[in-house]
Amino acid sequence: MEEKRISIKLRINDRIRAREIRVIDENGVQMGIMSPDAALEVARQRGLDLVEVAPTSAPPVCRILDYGKFIYEQNKKQQEARKKARHIHLKEVKFRPKTDEHDYEFKKNHIVRFLNHGDKVKVVIMFRGRERQYLDRGRKILDRVAKELQEVGIVESPPKYEGHFMSMIMSAKKGATAGEKPARTGASRRGSGNSSSGAAAPR
Repeated sequence: MEEKRISIKLRINDRIRAREIRVIDENGVQMGIMSPDAALEVARQRGLDLVEVAPTSAPPVCRILDYGKFIYEQNKKQQEARKKARHIHLKEVKFRPKTDEHDYEFKKNHIVRFLNHGDKVKVVIMFRGRERQYLDRGRKILDRVAKELQEVGIVESPPKYEGHFMSMIMSAKKGATAGEKPARTGASRRGSGNSSSGAAAPR
């Protein structure tokens, strides 16, 4: 696949319009303030270009360099920066107010895995019918998750109740190792599944 090139618009050579410019040569040596014509003559004698790198300075700053090589290096730097930038996704893991211990541990390990990958997690308690009388149980589950995972995650949005759901959002704790595998408890050995919501269907 062809790499996408980044457009960098700079004035070069005889396109530089300022009356005076501050010139830096290809070795980073300050050459002082010169006219563009004089600086361009020096650049051409060295087989290089005159490039305006700081047009808003007074006077503008220009460098003598290989323009083609300069653009190539700038493109590579920006492409590398894009590769390193992480895309953070919001995952969702659902509990019920009567989630048993086995299911709790299973789903908790989903949260750990997502946090260790740098994603955010929306931890949701679902209430159906008469389960809405157990709001305190739902809050206890969220508080337990936050406490037990405090080494890998922090609560970014505290628990709130809306309709039939109570939820909070957790994000990865700074300094936590990305890609670290969660501790495997007895509940997690049955496998993690492959659900788009990040958890098995609630019970």
